Amino acid sequence: MQINRLPILILVMGVLYIFIIPEEPLVFKLFFKLIPMALIIFYAFYSLPKQKTKSHWLILIGLFFCSIGDGTIHWFIVGLTSFLIGHLFYLSGFIYQWKFSIWRAASIIPIGVYAWIIGSDFVQAVARSEDTYLVIPVIIYMTAIASMAWFAIMSGNVFASIGSILFVISDSILAWNMFVSPINNEHIFVMITYYTAQFFIAHSLRNFGKKHSRTVW
Repeated sequence: MQINRLPILILVMGVLYIFIIPEEPLVFKLFFKLIPMALIIFYAFYSLPKQKTKSHWLILIGLFFCSIGDGTIHWFIVGLTSFLIGHLFYLSGFIYQWKFSIWRAASIIPIGVYAWIIGSDFVQAVARSEDTYLVIPVIIYMTAIASMAWFAIMSGNVFASIGSILFVISDSILAWNMFVSPINNEHIFVMITYYTAQFFIAHSLRNFGKKHSRTVW
């Protein structure tokens, strides 16, 4: 299969899972849920340049852990832990691609404000629920994903930046629906932003390590 055709297959399998595959049986649903991520990992691996860097391998491992989180999110703590590990690998990979810019650095302000406002709502909602033991894990996860998004932006990579922001949006929708209040068609919004985020992060690997890689600004 030609690597350039994979994005189309990823799109088709993503649409199939989101809009067509039934909720039951769960094993059947999980199988199709993981197919787009498996294809995204495959796409990322075969998109790696000949001269691979630590960033390439770290982000590839991050994709793998996120796919585990995908399949285990029904067991919330297990899935959350897998995603957290994935974000830490992403964050580490982006750090190695650090390209300082005062404008990119300033993005920490809106990211921090957003994480504080949304995170406060999540923490308060969890604290009022029966799952108070989730307060600390939620705070740690929010800190990790916000940091991941900022370091992605600091890499100057367009696709990594967009992907990380979409990941924050996807997780925000999921958490809001889970802890604060129901969102109509939450599953559709979460999965569309999630698959798109992972694809952009995977696609960003093509430019990491290049002297003239495309940057945001």
